[in-house]
Amino acid sequence: MVAKAATSPADEVILDLEDAIAPNGKDFARSELVRLVESIDFGNRTLAVRVNRVGSAEALLDLLTLVPRIGRRLDCVVVPKVSSVAEVGFVHHCLASLEAEAGLERPIGIEIQIEDPAGLEALSALATASPRLESLIFGPGDFAAAMGMPQLSIGGTGGEYPGDIWHYPLFAIAVVARAHGLQVIDGPYSQIQDLAGLERACQRGAALGLDGKWAIHPSQLESVNRIFSPTSAQLERARAVLERIRSQGGASGLEGEMVDEATRRMAEAILSRAGLAPGEA
Repeated sequence: MVAKAATSPADEVILDLEDAIAPNGKDFARSELVRLVESIDFGNRTLAVRVNRVGSAEALLDLLTLVPRIGRRLDCVVVPKVSSVAEVGFVHHCLASLEAEAGLERPIGIEIQIEDPAGLEALSALATASPRLESLIFGPGDFAAAMGMPQLSIGGTGGEYPGDIWHYPLFAIAVVARAHGLQVIDGPYSQIQDLAGLERACQRGAALGLDGKWAIHPSQLESVNRIFSPTSAQLERARAVLERIRSQGGASGLEGEMVDEATRRMAEAILSRAGLAPGEA
């Protein structure tokens, strides 16, 4: 499975030492993970490892194992169930010490998962807890459990609730992430066979400006990548907006709609999401 992930169309590969591993299998999992990372070429994909929760003995053992042995290949660590600045600080300082001891010149980044009400409440403080921080990630499964939601499927839609049960936490995380220059990522959708449900979840996240969504099975990747990428129609419209503003030198009309500096910034954001510079074909 790891070898397949290394050649998949995923932007980032996250190897899990937390929920995917039974308590009595942590030592073996660490050794096996190191072996796999040393033997597999992940290409230009971001390589991350989700460590165990800070406060557990396993979290420290994870870092003590990973950084000296595969730190040069590791781009980020994903820290689950974060609810306090101290937890981020612990990981930050552990990484700094271990990197110095191993002679690593490139710092390892940190991505944190927001998975309970305390983490959501502390968002603004967490977003500035470490200069290593790169992403805020929503964890719908543990969040549902912490809230007492009657959910049995991770990322599910909420059953009888008439609205979108995830709108508030996702939008709150997105706002804070953008305010601090961080990426914002939605968590997984566990119903692997329900591609229609996955696509609805992706469309919701894309509409809120999220950067992407975790995929837990290869069959989910096409939907996630497609929906979080601008459509050809969006790109065409963005180019038309920029050309109109350039040619008119300010606010103007385009196909019955006013376009101005705010519209220009929106168009540039669309192009940026596609990896294009303004004016680039």
